[in-house]
Amino acid sequence: MTDDQWGTIRDELSRTLGENSFQSWIEPLTFIETDDGIARFGVPTNFLGNYVSQNYGDVLLSKIARSNPSVRRIVFEVAPATRHQPPRDTSAKSNAVASPAVNTAPSPSDTLTGSPLDKRFTFDNFVVGKPNELAHAAAKRVAEGGPVTFNPLFLYGGVGLGKTHLMHAIAWELRTRQPHLNVLNLSAEQFMYRFVQALRDRKMMDFKELFRSVDVLMVDDVQFIAGKDSTQEEFFHTFNALVDQQKQIIISADRAPDEIKDLENRIRSRLQSGLVVDLHPTDYELRLGILQSKTETYSQMYPGLEVGAGILEFLAARIVSNVRILEGALTRLFAFASLVGKPITMDLTQECLTDILRQSERKVSIEEIQRKVADHYLIRHSDLVGPKRVRTFARPRQIAMYLCKQLTTRSLPEIGRHFGGRDHTTVMHGVRRIEELRKQDAQIAEDVELLRRSLEA
Repeated sequence: MTDDQWGTIRDELSRTLGENSFQSWIEPLTFIETDDGIARFGVPTNFLGNYVSQNYGDVLLSKIARSNPSVRRIVFEVAPATRHQPPRDTSAKSNAVASPAVNTAPSPSDTLTGSPLDKRFTFDNFVVGKPNELAHAAAKRVAEGGPVTFNPLFLYGGVGLGKTHLMHAIAWELRTRQPHLNVLNLSAEQFMYRFVQALRDRKMMDFKELFRSVDVLMVDDVQFIAGKDSTQEEFFHTFNALVDQQKQIIISADRAPDEIKDLENRIRSRLQSGLVVDLHPTDYELRLGILQSKTETYSQMYPGLEVGAGILEFLAARIVSNVRILEGALTRLFAFASLVGKPITMDLTQECLTDILRQSERKVSIEEIQRKVADHYLIRHSDLVGPKRVRTFARPRQIAMYLCKQLTTRSLPEIGRHFGGRDHTTVMHGVRRIEELRKQDAQIAEDVELLRRSLEA
């Protein structure tokens, strides 16, 4: 394997593992050589080599073997210095007894650098909608850098809902407004890694002093430390020390503090003492807004390439689980259309995104939607699909039709047949009516959103 091949594999791993994991575990590796079926890498510590071997060894070996089939095993060797980590000046310790190579690599507590910030993740590029407006407002308030009003700010939600985007946006804004502040943004995994290395290097006092010297601490994916007793202990003391100094803390997780299993109660209590904000799953309007914003950017990158009518609406309705998947689908679509030299039509969209659309197919049935709506409004199923036109039954019926259109791939005539044999124009009228009422009537908007979440759960 050549250095160029290793560079390509590193790029693939960065995309596969994500920036935080890549920076923590793959970036420190230095390729040495391949010999007799073995790929050798230099690592700064035994701990890092063992961690990579246990957690990323299989994926690393498979990617190496793809470019060099003769490689059957990976070996990690502790090196005093690597190309990625220059050796420290040890002249002051020339009289010391020789120690393991682990102590000649830079300690995590020698410098305090966090995760690199993504230039795309700013407030200007964050599309605001009802599901994320509170989280956005809270993040903006913290980014203003005034007196600490809620500490910590705890953002939680599923994958691809914007937590990391808001964290990076806060950091960018603080750097612009108050460049003198020491803002540290890192993942909980990186916090643990630095803590463990400081223990091994017997530099815990340096670790404590450096972490307590920051002005703003931002920790992503804090659920990672759950169940890791020593790391939780140190995180707890760091948290308390910064709060006592009126330093701002921003934390994100994939679930609420009281839902994180194996998290110590005292940490859970501290996390709940500030502002806890849920980033809700995106609704149709927010997804469409995100697609429209991205399309404006891509239109500049691919001049002359236009998106056909109804394409963005189709994608917003079909890809509901994850904004990253939604954005990735649009990226692929523009790239594919540009490469084949064709306009973005519905046929090309379905051809290009077959796998994504298949994975995103909704499994909700019309019958399930009807049951949920009837139960919600305390009416009988027979009245929901029956001929009576009184508002008590007509409005829930229209809501059920609207949800069938949004959450299933059934055609309007098919939906009409499940509602007492009504024709497609009746269904279309009901769908449009609910779309209008959602903007005018807060109660209907809340009912529709509650039912949709219940059905998609």
